[in-house]
Amino acid sequence: KTQQQHHLPPSFSTHRNMSVMETPVKKAAVFGGGAFGTAAAMVLAKKGAQVAVWDLGEEQAKKVNADRENKAFFPGYPIPDNITWHHEVAPAVEGAEIILVVIPSQFLRGFFKNNSAVIPVGVPLVLCAKGIEVSTMMTPYEICEDILSKDHMKNVCVLSGPSFAKEVAEGQPTNVVVASHDPELVKKVQGQMCCMAAHFRTYSSDDVMGCEIAGAVKNVLAVASGCSSGLGFGNNTRAALICRGLSEMARLANAMGSNARAMAGLAGCGDLLLTCSSDLSRNFSVGQRLAKGETPESVLSQKGGPVAEGVATAKSIHFLALKKGVDMPICEMVYQVIYENKPVMEALAELQARPMTVDVEFMKTEDA
Repeated sequence: KTQQQHHLPPSFSTHRNMSVMETPVKKAAVFGGGAFGTAAAMVLAKKGAQVAVWDLGEEQAKKVNADRENKAFFPGYPIPDNITWHHEVAPAVEGAEIILVVIPSQFLRGFFKNNSAVIPVGVPLVLCAKGIEVSTMMTPYEICEDILSKDHMKNVCVLSGPSFAKEVAEGQPTNVVVASHDPELVKKVQGQMCCMAAHFRTYSSDDVMGCEIAGAVKNVLAVASGCSSGLGFGNNTRAALICRGLSEMARLANAMGSNARAMAGLAGCGDLLLTCSSDLSRNFSVGQRLAKGETPESVLSQKGGPVAEGVATAKSIHFLALKKGVDMPICEMVYQVIYENKPVMEALAELQARPMTVDVEFMKTEDA
């Protein structure tokens, strides 16, 4: 216990004594009008904030404002009067005290290249995307480092954890984690995002890379879990997949510089358990369809609907694992099923035929 306390960074070692309270927000902006962007806007709206949601399509923005419902991406949930949709970034961010970035990771670079000039400096930028860019193998935070100014980066943090949009919008108790290298920024965003009226609670972490790798890898593992479900397998198989998947997640996180604490928390175990166990997960549904005989081309041809980040991220992780020399057999099989047309049953047989090895190796420390 003494050693564990010793290894915590001084700024975070007394986090349980930090008094983080819900703080009011008068104006907020959300980049991305999909399901989670809409749900996150609803959380902020329940705090009494005026929330501006940026959406790429002008017609979509007009339609949501007229219908008071996001019928294209989040039907069935009325939009409160203090949320408005915009198709231009500048008016959406005017006066914002916090900005949530809920843009799929494959489109994040283009968005910031086009709009960084109008994004205010000094306002928290909260990255909610969970993926890895295919072309560069960068996480969302790394993409921001590549594009945004140093002044912008002082206020960039990551939000992750088990948070299905549907349940967030319904006000079901939801716990997430805010990660940053700056404990004061974490504390500020915790207060801004915490909303008792929405039963939305925030925890803190300094493991930015761990939270991002966990958020990306869990989407690929959810495809694998969906395949297992589609084949008719039950809880034994899913439990094994989650545990072995967690090992893969942690190995990659360690190779990327994570301190591995995120693996045991909401961003790691929490989000992995959620997305591997429910057909509310788009990635899980993709896996089910693949296992039931649909071709990858058929599954991926759906246009205009919610994005399953795990599909693109499977390719990113394939190349990132090769680059870093990390063994990730489950993620590799997902890649081969989607991009090399490997039959799902063949992928399963290959995984089960692997040489036997040690169960838990990723929790070793220098002192062990």
